[in-house]
Amino acid sequence: MQATIAIVYHSNYGHTRRVAQAIGEGVARHCTMRTIDIMAISDDDWAYLDEASMIVFGSAVYMGSVTAEFKTFMDSTSKRWLSRTWQGKFAAGFANSGGLSGDKLAVLQQLCLFAMQHGMNWAGLPLLPTGSSDVDLNRLSSFLGLMTQSIDAPPDVTPCQGDIDTAIWFGEHLAKTVLKQL
Repeated sequence: MQATIAIVYHSNYGHTRRVAQAIGEGVARHCTMRTIDIMAISDDDWAYLDEASMIVFGSAVYMGSVTAEFKTFMDSTSKRWLSRTWQGKFAAGFANSGGLSGDKLAVLQQLCLFAMQHGMNWAGLPLLPTGSSDVDLNRLSSFLGLMTQSIDAPPDVTPCQGDIDTAIWFGEHLAKTVLKQL
C-alpha cells in the first residue's frame, strides 16, 4: 500500500495557498500527495480525498472561523460523514491569518472537531518553538496544528520564512506519521 496525502485548502489572496504548497513540498519528499483548492475541486479530487491515507485541512481565518467557502466544503462532506468514508484516516490542519494570534487556534479546533466527526485520527505539530523571530520554526508556538501569519503584503513575501520552513517540516512530519502506519 502506498501512502497518499491530500492537502485541501481555501485561499482568497494566495497566502494560504503558499502554506499548502510548502506543506506539500515536505510531504512530497516521502510520499505521493496532491494539493486541492476547494474552489476548483473536481470529481477526481473527491476520489483522491476518499482514497488518501491522510487529509490535511487548511483555511485562512475570517472572523475567528474558517472562510465561508471552506465551511461550504465541510458541509458538502455530509454524505461522506454518514457513510463513514473517511473514518480511520489521518487528518491534520493549518490556519493562516494576519494577526499574531488572529484566532488561529479557534480554526484549528474547528478543523479538528470536523475531523473527529468524520472518525479521523488527528495529527498535531510536535515541534518545540525555536524562538519568535521571522526565521524561527514554530515561532507561534502551536501544537494542535500549523499556524502561520500573513502580514499585509503579497504571498511571495508573507508568511515569513520561519513559517514556510515550519510548513515544510510539518509536511515531512505528516508523511512520516502516515508511513509508520503502513
